[in-house]
Amino acid sequence: MPTYRLDVEYEGTRYHGWQEQKNARSVAGELRGALEQAGAEVAELGGSGRTDAGVHALRQTAHLRLRGQRPADALREAANDALPQDIQILGLWPARPSFHARHDAVARSYVYQLSRRRTALGKRWVWWIKADLDLERLRAAAERVEGRHDFRLLCERPAEQTSTIVVVDRLEVVERGDLVLIRFVASHFLWKMVRRLVGLLGRIGSGELDLEFLEALLADPGGRSAEGAARFTAPASGLFLERVLYPGEPGLAPLAAVLPVSSAWDGPGTPFLGSEQRPARGRRL
Repeated sequence: MPTYRLDVEYEGTRYHGWQEQKNARSVAGELRGALEQAGAEVAELGGSGRTDAGVHALRQTAHLRLRGQRPADALREAANDALPQDIQILGLWPARPSFHARHDAVARSYVYQLSRRRTALGKRWVWWIKADLDLERLRAAAERVEGRHDFRLLCERPAEQTSTIVVVDRLEVVERGDLVLIRFVASHFLWKMVRRLVGLLGRIGSGELDLEFLEALLADPGGRSAEGAARFTAPASGLFLERVLYPGEPGLAPLAAVLPVSSAWDGPGTPFLGSEQRPARGRRL
């Protein structure tokens, strides 16, 4: 049974997540259908992990096992022709028989895009926070998240997890135009953990919450109700699975916007305001 590796990008707005489901449209379901339409007999299709409904991927990785050998390039081209335009197979290569997209991964990176202004073109790929964002407060909160913590209160259905302890290797916050980008890197993530962390970070950056709320939640996850943390879940629209990393592969590239949102324009004859010209707490449109 030949095994292949797939790297896939998708815009997740129209899908109920990655995982195949009987009564909902999913990315994996669309992939399976396209591969079979291309003449492949799929025995197993497994991703590196699930993405929630509405979440996007710049490079999701999956393993594919077929009943019968197929030329990889020809299969990729035929499957892409059969896929909807918001899903694209970036690469399809023969892999060792034991390759498993989830078990073999050593790290995963997610990027979340916060917008400082309302954007007509980027609405499906950002979370617009109407309040002004203080990047120093946001970065101070991000520093508290790095390291080993019990994220039980930031996980949907924690009782279903073997463990709710996660080591966050890196959490970056950068400004690009009117976007604030947040990158999370860890070996794995819990269900809705990233979106709930973003929700907390954004509200701390806007002044709605204080840093002590986050510190108390991480220090004593049994001290606050799960319902209390769940209400801060950020929208799926701004979240992207950036990459899944495997042994021997290059590291992550410098953090960049998926879809740039240019800085505010004050009218004819007025230049765009770069981050160095921006008032300390930003501006809203």
